[in-house]
Amino acid sequence: MLKRRLLLAVLLAAAGCNFLWSQNERNSVNFWTQMPNDQLARQITDEMTDAELLSQTFMFGWAGAEPPELLYQWVERGLGSVKVFGWNTDDIYLVAKSVSSLQHEAAEGRFQIPLFVATDQEGGWIRHVKGDTSITPGNMAIGAGGYPVDSWKSAYYISREIKTLGINMNFAPTVDLFTDHDSSIIGTRSFGDDPDKTGILGAAFVSGSEAAGVLSTAKHFPGHGDTSLDSHGKLPVINIDFNTFKSRELTPYLYLIKEKVPAVMSGHLSFPLIETSGAPASLSHYFLTDLLRNQLGYEGLIITDDMMMVGATVYAGTMSNAFKMALEAGNDIILSSTTAKLNEALWYKNLELMTLDKNFRERVKDAACRVIKAKLDYFKSGNAAPLYPDPNTIDSHIPDREGEKFFLEQACRSVTVEKQGSLPLTADKAGRVLLMGSLTSFFKAGKQRWPDAGEFHYTYETGPNETQWVLDNLPSVAPGYDTVIISVSSENHVKIAEYFKGSGKKVVILCNMTPTLTEKLQWADSILLGYSWRCDYSLKAMLGAVNGEYVPTGTKPYN
Repeated sequence: MLKRRLLLAVLLAAAGCNFLWSQNERNSVNFWTQMPNDQLARQITDEMTDAELLSQTFMFGWAGAEPPELLYQWVERGLGSVKVFGWNTDDIYLVAKSVSSLQHEAAEGRFQIPLFVATDQEGGWIRHVKGDTSITPGNMAIGAGGYPVDSWKSAYYISREIKTLGINMNFAPTVDLFTDHDSSIIGTRSFGDDPDKTGILGAAFVSGSEAAGVLSTAKHFPGHGDTSLDSHGKLPVINIDFNTFKSRELTPYLYLIKEKVPAVMSGHLSFPLIETSGAPASLSHYFLTDLLRNQLGYEGLIITDDMMMVGATVYAGTMSNAFKMALEAGNDIILSSTTAKLNEALWYKNLELMTLDKNFRERVKDAACRVIKAKLDYFKSGNAAPLYPDPNTIDSHIPDREGEKFFLEQACRSVTVEKQGSLPLTADKAGRVLLMGSLTSFFKAGKQRWPDAGEFHYTYETGPNETQWVLDNLPSVAPGYDTVIISVSSENHVKIAEYFKGSGKKVVILCNMTPTLTEKLQWADSILLGYSWRCDYSLKAMLGAVNGEYVPTGTKPYN
């Protein structure tokens, strides 16, 4: 502890800063003082240094499996939050150990303020915490089933798993609408294209998360659905007028605000016909303060999407200016996927600005107060994630045993028949079956139903060279089969399936990713939609439907 403090002091001195609280400074309260939460949050922020206030508004991720020394130094400085990304999580036991260690460091701080520990565990395609956590059907499958209880339970079981690891905040639900079907970043992460239905399902997700004891975060405000661009690489520009925006993008948030969603993530998205400056919503005072706070009455936390994304920095010019603009716009937590160096400009320039600009300091103090009040409400609720998770308990909670049964049932409710054809194809009707796909679970479930089926394997993320290899080898494999069941999840899989066009065989397409992939496959005998990325539950559900074990009732959640 002393070594870190001395190093931190040296680095700050080198940067021309002298903002560390001294050992002689005394505070009259700490995070665990017994008094009303709003009063305690104000008392703590009144006693904080500028450095402590600014630090509470930052959320940093880190590269690698374990947090580096640099992140611990930030926590000692007073960092408010950390983010667990997908590159940290192959070993979930190490995740729990890292979270515990970081929380112990935070407990050594002057005010003993715990960390918000966040991740992206949306269900379906986006699953940052890996290991044995559940790969679930996801939002579009929930939308296809149409039951709010499925959204509630999905959130509940997902949250119970990550809570075991000490993760207390989830960047979900995604309530972006499936407006642009060419989107490479939203796709099946969306509940569908109906604003009201999305709002209802999103609100149910929030409620399920709360019941499990994890804070939810609706994203990406005000809406990422009407663009095919990914804001990681470019600032998307969405040219819609305010009337369209109000009746479409804003509608889900009206439901979520009524449900008191604890956090909203601001998106790096430009709506120039509404905010004429062209500023991304994440840096726009109009979108976050005038609209979200003042007009819509939202009272929870506002968190930026990753500030390392080009969609933010290209407009602001520099990272330090992007952080400044984000705070001024009304964000309370500024997220960076990488841990900044202690003396970077995004730190010392904004810290200096707090001494020069009274309004900026008050905005930072207001943001810090909101963060601390939210932490007090959460950590003193009696239903919070453990500050110091025990790795020895993980195996009894992950995967969630109750969740496993539910997710298969939910996948069955979501399966949609796009083209009935000859279904069902029981073993006596199918003839000789060839199974083509990627996942071991697909072949295992297929062989249970058609024991004599042949198998042709290719990787899930099939590249152009492998695609050509498959096409070159199919002529020596395909003859002699009457029915071909193909798992399709990408454009290259579509090319593989098209080999059988006009072959005279019964071709059954199981589309387990973006459902628009089937537009080129309408020649097939039968098409089922499962909407889910690498999801064993959805594949089993579709194969069960092909075999006539139940009648699928899912409907496309978009027009």
